This record gives sequence, structure tokens and C-alpha cells, in this order.
Amino acid sequence: MYITASLLVCIYKYTNHGETMIMNIAQALIFKIAEKKTTRLLVYRSNSHMYAQLIDSSANVIVAASTLEPNIRKEMVNGGNVKAAALVGKVVGEKATAAGVSSVAFDRSGYHYHGRVKALAEAARSAGLKF
Repeated sequence: MYITASLLVCIYKYTNHGETMIMNIAQALIFKIAEKKTTRLLVYRSNSHMYAQLIDSSANVIVAASTLEPNIRKEMVNGGNVKAAALVGKVVGEKATAAGVSSVAFDRSGYHYHGRVKALAEAARSAGLKF
């Protein structure tokens, strides 16, 4: 997936600050994923927990996993680290393959592909998801 230069110009016209521009780029990527009508793997991270959801084209949640689930929580001490993110990615990947989903679009919600987000994505790939 890529952002065209005209899209960036349109976004930049309506923003005053760089932070707003970054958020608008993230929103533009979400719209581009929505246009494809594919299932997306949505990631949300807080300081203490990690969440992942598979959402279909009609905005229904197919599968969800987070560090708040009891089966994940008993395997870790802290929910806000790379190890916990990898565990959530593994669980969401396994649940997705059990639900019959094999190909998704990765929606990182504007987060950089680094650290916990990267660990979750790599674990989901190793569990069988393709993106």
C-alpha cells in the first residue's frame, strides 16, 4: 500500500501542524484499507496493555485478543512489553486461522512499525496470517 503525492498535498492543505498531518495520514491509510474491502488486523497499544482485533469490511469484529484475557495474562507478568505483544500476535493469528481468515491488511493505527507493534505483526505472521 502506498500514499500518492496528491493525497499528501490534500492532507497538508487542511492541516496546520505536523502532528495533525501524521494523524490524517494514518486516517487516510485506514480509508485505503477500507476501500479494498479486506479484513484488517487492527492494533492498539497502551502503556500497560496490547490489543489486536480482526475487523471485516462491514466493521464487524471477527476475532480479538488482548493482554487482559486470562489465558494470556497467566503466561506473562507485564502486558506492556514486546514479549506480551508477541503472545497477543500469536493468539490472534491462531484464532484467525481457526475462524478461516488467512489474509489480512495490517492496520497499525498510526503507530511506528517498531517494538511491540512489530513483535505482534511477526508473531501473527508466524501463526499463519498473511499481510
